[in-house]
Amino acid sequence: MKAVIINEYGSSGQLTETEVAAPAIKDNQVLLELHATSINPIDWKVREGYLQEKLPFTFPIILGWDAAGTVKETGSSVTRFSPGDKVFARPETTENGTYAEFTAVDEHLLAKIPESISFEEAAAVPLAGLTAWQCLVDFSAIKQGDRVLIHAGSGGVGSFAIQLAKHLGATVASTASGKNADFLTSLGVDEFINYQETDFEKELNDYDIVLDTLGGEVQQKSFQILKKGGTLVSIAEPPNEELAEEKGIKAGFHWLEPDGGQLAEMAKLLESGKISAQIGKTFPFSEEGLKEAHAHSESGHARGKIVIKIK
Repeated sequence: MKAVIINEYGSSGQLTETEVAAPAIKDNQVLLELHATSINPIDWKVREGYLQEKLPFTFPIILGWDAAGTVKETGSSVTRFSPGDKVFARPETTENGTYAEFTAVDEHLLAKIPESISFEEAAAVPLAGLTAWQCLVDFSAIKQGDRVLIHAGSGGVGSFAIQLAKHLGATVASTASGKNADFLTSLGVDEFINYQETDFEKELNDYDIVLDTLGGEVQQKSFQILKKGGTLVSIAEPPNEELAEEKGIKAGFHWLEPDGGQLAEMAKLLESGKISAQIGKTFPFSEEGLKEAHAHSESGHARGKIVIKIK
């Protein structure tokens, strides 16, 4: 099968198109023929070698954590899916990435794609959508009437988090550059903060939840706007535990846990139009296409999701 791999850590120049054997599936897996995948910051962070301890790969590495396609084969113990089913997933294994024509996925991580949703839209959801869900629902126990700040709302996680928070009855503020004001307003943001002109910590107070996607100084300042008993959840770096205790705030770092059941819940929201995949750019499945997609993600200015069209 065709795949784009890296043979060592480094720049996007390490991305190489080649032919590799299709993965053999286990009894509890399906062989998924990929129609689309998407790019997430973790892709180039792994490529650069930043996450070697967290994700111990063996070269050559096929990167990619979002899968949308059709079931080609099923393992002997698979009961909920059949060849031809349209499915999407965030695969768990570090052995089978999604920059490829086929990948192997555990049955419990799969969810069916609604008929009204394209493969490209479905591919944009798993990693970013599940991250938003788990940060807001699982970690923060978001409820109707909560006031929520989502940093970098124009990005993949941010754009899903805004929609999900609004669906669950929260009032939402979000930071982004001025050019993204209309985009965030269209997603339902109640208070837009242009970080280039305004210090969010001077404008906001008594918030229940902060979703931190940036870390560093932004994370530190986020403590200032939370009420006692509030929640700060970060996907950038672990928050200061002493500061959290001092202020009476629940704070923690969240690392995504793949979950087919939660993805099925998100599929219902997609089908009903309660949330939608915001695709910023689409690139072809080729060595050059992946290099351009990585560069766009690394720029830090990507709006919505970056999708790779495979078929």
